[in-house]
Amino acid sequence: MSTQILERSTTLPSKEDSALAQEASRAIATKQPTELKVRLDDGQELVLPKSATRLIAHLLTEMAQGNAVTIIPIHAILSTQEAADYLNVSRPHLVGLLEDEKIPFHKVGTHRRIRFQDLADYKASSEKRRREIMEELAAQAEEEDMGY
Repeated sequence: MSTQILERSTTLPSKEDSALAQEASRAIATKQPTELKVRLDDGQELVLPKSATRLIAHLLTEMAQGNAVTIIPIHAILSTQEAADYLNVSRPHLVGLLEDEKIPFHKVGTHRRIRFQDLADYKASSEKRRREIMEELAAQAEEEDMGY
């Protein structure tokens, strides 16, 4: 099983792709299917799992809005640039996080590699901490009757 990102280059959907995605997204949304049945050109019908149905509906919605989508398997191993792109930070900042042991990594030769699961865990804990700080600030502002 490959541990690399499925598609290295992400491209924006064309106008035609967006239009098709919008039509398909609307059809799926109006039906609220718990499972998706797909009919292949040869007539074979497949039933997709519920989780795949939700993923496809989300994918089509994003494409319909003209957004590019990249799927990363949870077991993927990322380069520092891919990890930085995922966190929306600079590569040097990410390397600093790695060296400060905030995100686990391993080396392949001289290259740092990061498990996507570790990156996702870091992102979730970082966002949770940000929310907690904002709640603390809001509570302080309320205590001080700052009018927010």
